[in-house]
Amino acid sequence: MDKVFSGEITLLKALAIMLVVSGHLEFSIFGMFPPYSFQLALFFFISGMLFKDKYLDDVTGYFTRRIKSLLVPYFCYEAVYLLITLALVPVIGEFFGAEPSLKNFFITPFLNGHQLFLCAPLWFVPQLFMTLIVFLFLMRVLRVIDNKWVHLIFFTILGFGAIPFWKAIAHTPLALITMRTAFSLFFVYLGHFYVKYVKDKYDIFTPKWLGGVVLFQSFLWLFNRDFDPVHGIGLSYVLVWGRFDQQIIVPVFTSLTGIWVCLLTVKLLYPYLKDIKLLQQMGKVTYHIMANHLFVMYIITLILFKLTGTPLTEKGDKIYSIFNPVQTTYMYFVVVMLVTTYFGVFQQFIWKRITTAVSAIQQRKDT
Repeated sequence: MDKVFSGEITLLKALAIMLVVSGHLEFSIFGMFPPYSFQLALFFFISGMLFKDKYLDDVTGYFTRRIKSLLVPYFCYEAVYLLITLALVPVIGEFFGAEPSLKNFFITPFLNGHQLFLCAPLWFVPQLFMTLIVFLFLMRVLRVIDNKWVHLIFFTILGFGAIPFWKAIAHTPLALITMRTAFSLFFVYLGHFYVKYVKDKYDIFTPKWLGGVVLFQSFLWLFNRDFDPVHGIGLSYVLVWGRFDQQIIVPVFTSLTGIWVCLLTVKLLYPYLKDIKLLQQMGKVTYHIMANHLFVMYIITLILFKLTGTPLTEKGDKIYSIFNPVQTTYMYFVVVMLVTTYFGVFQQFIWKRITTAVSAIQQRKDT
């Protein structure tokens, strides 16, 4: 991976996690794209950009690598947040999540990931793990047909067929997983396809492309109504629960245009932002930001309620509502991004020290 591509990926990941946090604060970084309209598809796309064909011949190694990078930290975070949630019970008078059990600890993460509300955004991690493993095996099968257009058609059918499939069958947990996986596989393959066949061969960021995307997104905006899933969310969708309003293909299209806008943004801004250390760090600790940002938002809210003497009974949603959003939304965003980024950097530093010490001890034993 060359230095520029690596730097662009890091900046793209930083942008993606900012979109997630801003979405949970219910504001949009890109005006034509409401919250929840494409950011998770962007993360799947980035995962596809980082997928290497060499993994196809190293299934065991890929499994091990993904378990270590995705599932091990996930269950560590789940254990920590279980303790935090239990500790909050005497303070708030209730348990923020599903009743603690072995099923909710080990199985629910793969079903919906909302067994603990304070780290609910991490539902994405088990889904990403399942998607990448399925993607690996599908690519192993499809390489028998050495034709990238056949592969693209196959994954396109999965992506555009996921929502109709979900609307046509009974909404069981297995069906929900199947729908989410089919939907996300499309974007993983697109990321892989983009790096392998498009990035260095075709210029898709010309003024004509920009005009076409803006025109198309303005047409898609006709399907947008509001950001409330209760009344219909139009361009926005809630993948974890399969909430797509009355839309069939609009969520796929708005994800595609949103990803393109993010790629263009990084391409244009990278020369000016590549040396900003905070953005580099942010892009490298997206996992930790994803895990901790709701908890930091909640702590900020508790502090503000305490300082203003406002009773917690006036708090709306248990987790997502914030104090006086008209005035504080952007303060929340900046503080949350700073705290979770530097906390993530600290966690990585500590983990590196631990692994270095363990390796040194092991080497001494071997000698």
